[in-house]
Amino acid sequence: QVQLVESGGGLVQAGGSLRLSCAASGRTFITYSMGWFRQAPGKDREFVAAISSSGRHTNYADSVKGRFTISRDNAKNTVFLQMNSLNSEDTAVYYCAARFGYGTFAARDFASWGQGTQVTVSS
Repeated sequence: QVQLVESGGGLVQAGGSLRLSCAASGRTFITYSMGWFRQAPGKDREFVAAISSSGRHTNYADSVKGRFTISRDNAKNTVFLQMNSLNSEDTAVYYCAARFGYGTFAARDFASWGQGTQVTVSS
């Protein structure tokens, strides 16, 4: 397994930007595909973005396409989520997650999860 710790959340005004980081433990990080999910109060956890182990493939939820960018630095065991043009609907706890394989993006497909970081967008 891989242990994940998110950071970078906070309070931002609508239209602003944040960059989230997820630090992973272990030398096997390069073997995992990574994802970002978010969960607002009273709502189900939803997919945001994913990146393959190599970094060559990415996928995004329609709601964030063109605004969010997922990336990874395998040498530093870190995955990032750059979030631009934030709006109130982006307010949620954001989680990073890891899995073997790639091509499906349901929360149940990811075996390892961080504890989450709060993103609040004021409007």
